[in-house]
Amino acid sequence: MRCSVPRDEFWTAWGHAQYNVGMTNPVLDAAVASRARRRVDDVVDPSTFLELGARVSTTAAAYGPPRPPAPGDGVVAGVGEIGGRPVAVYAQDPGVVGGSLGVMHAKKIAHVMGLAERSGCPIVGLLDSGGARIQEGVAALDGYGDIFRANALLSGRVPQISVILGSCAGGAAYSPGLTDIVIAVMGSQLFLTGPRVVKAAVFEDVSAAELGGAEMHASRTGLVHLLARDDGHAAELCRDVLSYLPSSCDRRPPDAPAQDPLPIASVPVNQRIPYDVRTVLAGIVDGGRFLELQAGFARNMVIGFARVEGTAVGVVANQPMSRCGVIDSNAAEKAARFVRLCDAFGLPLVTLVDTPGFLPGTGQEHGGVVRRGAKLLYAYSEATVPRVTVILRKAFGGAYIVMNSKGLGADAVFAWPTAQVAVMGSQQAVEILHRRDLAADPGLRDGLAAGYEAEVMAPETAAGGMSVDAVIAPEDTRAVVARTLRALDGAREFRYRHGNMPL
Repeated sequence: MRCSVPRDEFWTAWGHAQYNVGMTNPVLDAAVASRARRRVDDVVDPSTFLELGARVSTTAAAYGPPRPPAPGDGVVAGVGEIGGRPVAVYAQDPGVVGGSLGVMHAKKIAHVMGLAERSGCPIVGLLDSGGARIQEGVAALDGYGDIFRANALLSGRVPQISVILGSCAGGAAYSPGLTDIVIAVMGSQLFLTGPRVVKAAVFEDVSAAELGGAEMHASRTGLVHLLARDDGHAAELCRDVLSYLPSSCDRRPPDAPAQDPLPIASVPVNQRIPYDVRTVLAGIVDGGRFLELQAGFARNMVIGFARVEGTAVGVVANQPMSRCGVIDSNAAEKAARFVRLCDAFGLPLVTLVDTPGFLPGTGQEHGGVVRRGAKLLYAYSEATVPRVTVILRKAFGGAYIVMNSKGLGADAVFAWPTAQVAVMGSQQAVEILHRRDLAADPGLRDGLAAGYEAEVMAPETAAGGMSVDAVIAPEDTRAVVARTLRALDGAREFRYRHGNMPL
């Protein structure tokens, strides 16, 4: 049954944490009482969900008028299966006290999170909450503390997926920030303080969408990894993400039947001509299929899941279609957390390189590009999963190092024949090395640059010093990457390595 109450009126009635009054509304309850359960059924395999704690009683309010018991205290929680594998699931019900979190609500969530830890299975949260239940006072805040601590303790041990299906305010916003993957339905919102509080506190008039809309988080903050059209699409994306991840760090990620890739795309030799790196990737991975994450954020870096000969892998690639593939602070952080995610759960890493360097300027330096770029250096350096790098066109300076170079511990680095590897581009290099000659005769520039490219930047030069293991033809890339990953499969260890701390 669809809710006939307009969405704006619904949230006016139920509000976010700062507005909820803890009273039930029979009309709204009848319209949405089963919404949470329907959402669970959309995610899990048919007839596999076992609900736990359905008959809990609501804790008495510390403040305010008495209220009728809230069904299940506003959350459906239990265990089921996704793709035939066990999973713990909870879904908040916005039709019960605004989905706000009270003591028993928190205990139910913490209980299934504990089951996920004991059994080694993923935890999926379907979130739609007004935040902490004001009427239950500090006890509700303690409930959030229990959940946040559980999120931190489970990090890197089992996959944690947050699906934002409505409005998440106050404390409800922090748990997604602690989980591995955040999926949000377009039109949903997530923020610490709602528009009314913002206006009262700092006199800023802003809409909920502008303040914390899913689209904003997908493009500006990077909090949202995947945008969904509706609840059903969000469930599909959740199942898709989990198909690449193991049940826990102690288990092998699920394999799938191998598929042939698409034809590999050619790359312009001219460094100034952009191209979409995903067309190259399609010629390497099974079926050309790539589940890109954070596609709208830091577009100059591409990350996501794919398969090579049936083996799930993580992909990190510079994107020449955006800022010529230059690395900035956001791109470095985006890639760093993804590398740590893949390392935590045993996914080999395939890195495609085409970058002129780090973005220069006061904006980046003042914005902490050294500190934030160091996160990607650290992530690759500590990674123990098999790591293969292919230099497609250019790899200059610190950006060459940070993109999974041999110096950081890459197992194998390959380069295409037209690739260039150096401290900087040829024009900048000759400007420094031959400034006196150029001052006397500027016409020498092109010849000096060509000589520098042939003697210093050629991939054969890098191969001579073992910075590159082999120079390969573009059409052989899939076979070389697949062969390397097969050879390294015995090096994979399925154990706890580290958490996936928010960056």
